[in-house]
Parts: sequence; C-alpha cells; structure tokens
Amino acid sequence: MKCLFVLFFSIGITAVTLAQNQARISAKVLDTKTLKPLVSVVVSFQNTNYTQLTNSEGIVVFEAIPSADYLVLFHSQGYKEALFPVRLQNTLALDLGTILLESDQVTDQQGAVIQLFEDDLTEDNSSSENTSGILQSSKDAFQQAAAFNWGQARFRIRGLDSENAVTMINGMAMNKIYDGRPQWNNWGGLNDATRNQEFSIGTTPSDYTFGGILGTQQINTRASVYRSGSRISFAGTNTNYKARIMATYASGMSNSGWAYVVSAGKRYAQEGYFDGTTYDANSLFLSVEKKWNDQHSINITGFYTPNERGKNSPNTAEVTHLTSETYNSYWGYQNGKIRNSRVKTVEEPLIMLNHYFKINDHSNLNSGLMYQFGKIGNSNIDYQNANSPDPTYFRKLPSYYSSMYAADNGEFSGDFTPDYANAEKNRIAFLANPQIDWEAMYRANQNPVVDANSNIIGYEGAQSHYVLYEDRNDDKTIAVNSNFNSQLCENLIVNAGIAYRNLQSHNYQKLLDLLGGAFFEDIDGFYRGTQAQSDLNNPNRQVKTGDSYGYNYKLSAQVLEAFTQFKFSYDKIDFYLAQSFSKTNYQRNGLYKDGIYPTISFGESPKLNFENFGFKGGMLFKISGKQSLYFNAAHLTKAPNLRNSFANARLNNTIVNDLESETLNSLDATYIFRTPKLKTRVTAYYSTIKAATKISFFYAEGIFDNEAGYTNTNAFVSQTLTHLNRKNLGAELSLEYQINPTFKATFSAAYGRFTYDSNPNVSINNDAVATVENTNPSYDFGTALLKNYKQAGMPHQAYSLGLEYRDPKYWWIGSNINYLTDNYIDVSPISRTNRFYTNPASGFPFPEATEERATELLKQEKFNPVVLLHLIGGKSWRIRGKNIGLFASINNLLDSKYKTGGYEQARNANFRQLNQDVSSGTPSFGNKYFYGYGRTYFVNLYFSF
Repeated sequence: MKCLFVLFFSIGITAVTLAQNQARISAKVLDTKTLKPLVSVVVSFQNTNYTQLTNSEGIVVFEAIPSADYLVLFHSQGYKEALFPVRLQNTLALDLGTILLESDQVTDQQGAVIQLFEDDLTEDNSSSENTSGILQSSKDAFQQAAAFNWGQARFRIRGLDSENAVTMINGMAMNKIYDGRPQWNNWGGLNDATRNQEFSIGTTPSDYTFGGILGTQQINTRASVYRSGSRISFAGTNTNYKARIMATYASGMSNSGWAYVVSAGKRYAQEGYFDGTTYDANSLFLSVEKKWNDQHSINITGFYTPNERGKNSPNTAEVTHLTSETYNSYWGYQNGKIRNSRVKTVEEPLIMLNHYFKINDHSNLNSGLMYQFGKIGNSNIDYQNANSPDPTYFRKLPSYYSSMYAADNGEFSGDFTPDYANAEKNRIAFLANPQIDWEAMYRANQNPVVDANSNIIGYEGAQSHYVLYEDRNDDKTIAVNSNFNSQLCENLIVNAGIAYRNLQSHNYQKLLDLLGGAFFEDIDGFYRGTQAQSDLNNPNRQVKTGDSYGYNYKLSAQVLEAFTQFKFSYDKIDFYLAQSFSKTNYQRNGLYKDGIYPTISFGESPKLNFENFGFKGGMLFKISGKQSLYFNAAHLTKAPNLRNSFANARLNNTIVNDLESETLNSLDATYIFRTPKLKTRVTAYYSTIKAATKISFFYAEGIFDNEAGYTNTNAFVSQTLTHLNRKNLGAELSLEYQINPTFKATFSAAYGRFTYDSNPNVSINNDAVATVENTNPSYDFGTALLKNYKQAGMPHQAYSLGLEYRDPKYWWIGSNINYLTDNYIDVSPISRTNRFYTNPASGFPFPEATEERATELLKQEKFNPVVLLHLIGGKSWRIRGKNIGLFASINNLLDSKYKTGGYEQARNANFRQLNQDVSSGTPSFGNKYFYGYGRTYFVNLYFSF
C-alpha cells in the first residue's frame, strides 16, 4: 500500500538504480580547540539522500555508498561548516580521519549588528520591532549580509516583513494574532538559549508548519539538545544599550534521564545612541527535560524577559538641521535625570510543556501546550486645556512663521507673508529649550499654597492639565499543537500538524502619573457635552494613578490551523507538496459606552469568521554533487490580522467595510554551485499580496467638503485602506570564495522592485462629526492612486563585498563594505485621492491646481544611497581546559549619516495647503524621518567551560 501511495504522488518520475561498486565511509568529528568528540553533527553527502549524525564518540559511518564523486558537508550549530570532496573509485572502505570543526562566533556578531528600530511609518506611533529578516544565523553569505551587514539600514529579505514568516519555539507559532508579527522582545537577551535554530527559506518545506512566503524559523529549547557546559559573556556597546552580561549552563542528559538549561542576562543603558533613549532589560530562561524511556520525553520551558526602552522620535528636516540626527523630542531632564515620555514596556512570561513521542524508528509525534500572559505598554503624555508639551510642535518652530500665507477665506490669494522676526524668536526659544519641560508640567498641575502674608510657601495638587499614561495591552494566550512526522518508505516523508490558539486581550488607557496633580478628568478635551464622556455609564469621572480611562475594551480571537506535507526523494530529483487549512474568528467587547458612539461602543461586536487555504510545492533537481536547481511555488489565503479588522477599535465596534482575506502568491527559482573553494547561489523570486487592509491614525485639517455637510473639519482621524495589493520581484546573489586556507572573500547582492500594485480604496472615520444619528461617520474617499509607487522603509538594492582572514592561531579579522540604495518615503494615500484637489470650504476644485504642479508635490521622495563600512574581528584561547573568546566590531566606520525610513505627514491633505507649505521653502509639515546609527562599536568577552 505504501508503494502504491508513493506511486500515486510520483507519476512521471522513474527511479533507475544501476549496479555499482559500494564502499563504507567513516569519520570522527572533534572540536578544534578541546579535541572533544562532537555529538549529533549532521554529516551529509550533498545532493544525495545520505545523511547521518555523529554518535556519542563523534564517529559517523556510512554503509554501501556507490562509487562516485561527492561533496561531504559537516554541519553543527555554533560551528563553521566543513565541506570536503570525496572520490570513491573501486574502494571498499574509506576513513576520512579526524574532522576538526572550528567554533563560529557568528552569534556574537548577531548581538552586535541586529538591532531594534521603530517602524512608526504612520503618525499613530504603533511601534513594532523590525529586524532584517528571520535568517540571523544561516551560513549562506547572502543571508549573513542581510542580517549583519544590511540590518541596521532596515533591509528586508525579498521586501517582506516578519508577518510573512512564521517564528516558532518548539513547534509553537510566536507570531502575534494582533498584528501577525513576532514580539522579539519576548526572548531578547537569551542569545545562548535560542541558538538551536532551523530555517526554511521562502516557501521551502518546514517539518513544523506550512509557513509563510518569507520562510520559517524554528527555535528548539529542548534541554537535551544543548551542548553541556557553562558560558559567561560580558559586552559593551554604544547602540541601543551600553552594557550586557549573560550566563548560561547546560547539564546535558544524565544517566537518570534528566537534563536542564538555565540562562540569565541583563542589558542596560541610561542613554543609548539616540538622545534620551533609556534601556533596561532582564532575561531569565529555564528548560528541564525528563526522559522517561526510549519512547517518551517531557520538556518544560519557561522564560521571563521584562524590558523597557525609551523611543526616539522621527523628525522633520527643519528639526534635524537645528539639532542633529540623534535628536529626540520625546525626553527631558527631571531633577537632573533623563526621563523619556514614550517608553515601551514588555513583560510577557511564557511557559511551555512539550511531549516528545518516538512511535518507532520511522515516526515521531511531538505535542505541546503553551500559556503566555503579561502586558505591553506604550507611554505618552496626555493633556487637557493646555498647550502641547512637544518641543517640536509646529507652532514652536521657526517654520510656523516663515511659511505663513495670507488668509484666503476660501479664495486663493497666494500672498506669501513670512514673519521672519517671530521665526527667529521661535528658533532661539527652541534651541534654548529643545526638550520636554517636565518641571513646567508639574507646576501647571499644582496650585500655590500661601501664608497669611500671601507668601507662597509651597504647592498642592490640583486638577492635572498634563498626565503620563500608557496604551496598555494585557494579553493571555493559550495554545496547543501536535506535530506528526513519519518516513513511510524509503522515498517518502510525511509531516502533518494541527494547532489551536486562543487570545484574550484587554486594551485600555492607563494613567501612570498625575505629574503632581490630584486628579484628571475622564473626558476628551476636543469635544463638549456628552460627546466628551469616555464612559456614559460612569460619567464625569475623576481618574487617578492606576485607573483606566479614555478607552477600554477586550478583543478575543481563536485560530485553528492544520497542514499536511509530503516530501519525495529520489537519486536525481526531490519534490514536495503541502496543504494548509485555517479557521479564524475575532470579536470586540466594549467595556465603555463612549459618548461619541453611544449605540455601537458598549458590548459585543458581531463575530468575524474567516476560512483560509494554502497550497505549495517545489522540486529539487540534482544536476551533480556540486550543482542543483530549486523551484518553489505557493498560493495561499490569510485572514486579516486583528489590528486591521476593526476601523476604530478603541472607541467602537465598527468592522472595516469590505473586509476580506489576503491572497498571497510566491514563485522562486534557485541555482546552487558548491565546491570546497567556491559556494554560490543565484535566486530569482516573484511574490504578490492582494486584498490587504491597512489602518492608520493621524491629525488632518480641512479634508471634509460641503458635499458631506461639513466645512473645514480638523480632527484626529483613522484612515482605512482596503484592496491594497503589493508586488515584489527581484534577485539574490551569494558568492563565497576560499582564496587559501586563511583568506576568504564574499560578495552578496540583492536587487528588488517592490511596488504597490493597485489603487486601494480609502475611507476616513472622523470622530469629530459623529452624532447620535450618525453613529458610523465613515466617509468613502474613493481610490488612492498608489499603483506603481514604491513600498517604503527599506532599501530595494543592496550590495556587500567582504574579505576575511582566519589565522591558524585562532584569531581572525574581517571587513565588508556595503552599498544600499532605492529607499523611499512612505506616501500619504489621502493626498493621492480626488479629494486632494477639492476645496473643503467651497466643494469646488482649487482653481490654481494643475496636474504638473500636483505631480511635483506628490512625487515620492527617494533617499540618498548609503555606504557602510564594517570591521570585525576576534580571538580565542584555550587556558586550563577553558575557552576564552573576544569578539569586537566597529560598524559604519565612516560614520555615514543616512535615513532609514520616514513618512509624509497627512496633515496638509489638500492641494492648496500642501502647495503653500512646500512653496514657502520652510514647510511646517514636511516629511518626518528616522535615521540610522552612525559609528558604533560592540565588544564581547566570553568564557566557556
């Protein structure tokens, strides 16, 4: 039956086996410094099915290998790969002798270069961490360049972000249901504990899940797979933290069947590379395994990594010109100490139970149960009946006066009347006080206490005009999964899995600090009467520290996923087929009866339900032991993430109009050529994402016209894009050449064209025009002409040339130079709709608006190319049975100043406002930019024993 099953899936493929001479091949693998045997090293004959693991003595033996020319690869996590040519001709037995593997410090390099960046490309400041991709420790020269050399410039592999990849720990998906992205902070500082990783690139098969179109990263924390011993490291840097210490101990499997791993770390900075960016992170990890017998083993993993970091602001060119690229408007001094107003806090402990069941020599069933809970908070300043505390608020900058035009009263005058005297006063005032004034806010929140002689003897708390709050998410996630894999016969391996996740998320605004005041009113200061009330069920509340206010709701989500995968392997061809099914449902439950939306804010929303399918397949053609061709294709649908399903979840239950699942397609082809001296890979890829939804928030002026019945409405609005398509195509090149035993050269290149492939529909939800009768003030702005605009926030082209020297006495040095270009600003969709040309005061087109001028104003800004020179090196010693290593790097040695991303401000949402602002030469609402690190260093000293 099994053979018939194989035949059914392999129609058209014939395996021809010729009588050949066969040989026995053996080798012993040792650590190059300790000369100790290395266990579970993967030894494989390239482009064949011959793969074995070394035993407890480091020995591997292959029986009945046909006579031919082969390349034998020795691979183990944490060691440099070794590739040897082997020629079998009329040989009955061949001993390769002792193979020495050298420790690879690439994980230390990862700690030096991979950093966290703000991805706030919209004004809602919905921050998320973005790394260069999921392939941090892969051996491919291109993937190392993408992660280490280009990562700080926000390079994304194939132009895709992390929501298109699946990150797993012990087979459990770690991507958040809320936004589809993994929360990297949840295991930050656990470098040693998360080194055991497996990767699948693009849509290539993974044994654990169907995966995304970017790939799959599987982190294995099973205690018995860690190399026994201890490791302590100390690091110093000038990036997002200043100092780091980590310690890890792994026991190995004892005779009684127990194994455990414990790891702890600390990272800290009073101020990071950007001004006022504080950093404080702690990490604790524990994994314990009990092997009951040869079939059953249970492992418990837990980690707790509380961390908080101060954010840095995007700035206009005007602000950067007045200050510097490291300027940050989010902080100020309080009692002589740095205090950042926008701090991200992540505290989400996780515990996981895994059962490993070896059914027989060919089949395994691994199951897991996970529970994660905790909080994510993003702080900010709230204020009522007071001026903005932001030092870069547009009225405080010189451009507010130098870009002034005469009031037009709805008619175009074009009179430019700059007030240079007041502009200069603003410049002087800003430079004198360029940071948040915490003491001024405290004074504003207090009343003076006077004595009988009217002398001020102190201050007492009054109604607060300024408070510090945080947007808070308290999530509880329960997940279960089971993964089955079996080699049904010589040519067929079957993988199947099922997983269920349940999320209960409490979202609310929490008051952190009254800043010296006595209470704060739970109202929205932009409104009057009942509309100002955050909760009509509890009106006129006076909130204090620790209270929720403003908004308060819960989100629930359930996701059921299943996949099957069939992998066929023959002498000259391998191929695979995989299928997936998922069922997703979401619901919002409002805990406040909002004064703006009294009928649709309190209670449960309708349930959203999605069913999705996926199919993928691929082939590997083994041209020879040195050459191979890969082809992969995938078609799948994916439910919109929870964040993009409700139009304004903070205030009401409104569901996005025309909400639908995304459709993703992916094709890629790869040619690989490998010899002991030369390794090269060329890949071409094409992918599309269709029917995506995207929600953002910003403050806009004058975007509603008389046709809608409102004139010159200024408000904080939510913008929803639907039917948004993206198209990504490009090529990757990886080349590594071993010039001689000590010198190695590498070259990597990425060329991509990442564009929007549709004109999405734009709708605006404006709370300011909501009434009892008009409870869903969503206005259709028609389509935004975004097709062929470039996707923003990443270089579309990147090139790297590197040279490395490794001395036989265990020291090494390397350098690489990198060129990155084709990075673009994130454009404002609302400015690309027909409303851009309409005067909101009259409802008629602006008479001065011309297509030529509009084309100039709406041209997408392209950032200047950047050149990054990196220098890295290290040295290791063996002293009294202990390994000591030193790693150091200097990144961006030339101290290049460059933009990594940015966005157009949507505040000037019509032709006249934008034209006048730009024409002044000193725009008040110019583009905002993020900047990369200048020259930075990283030094790491470690001890292994």
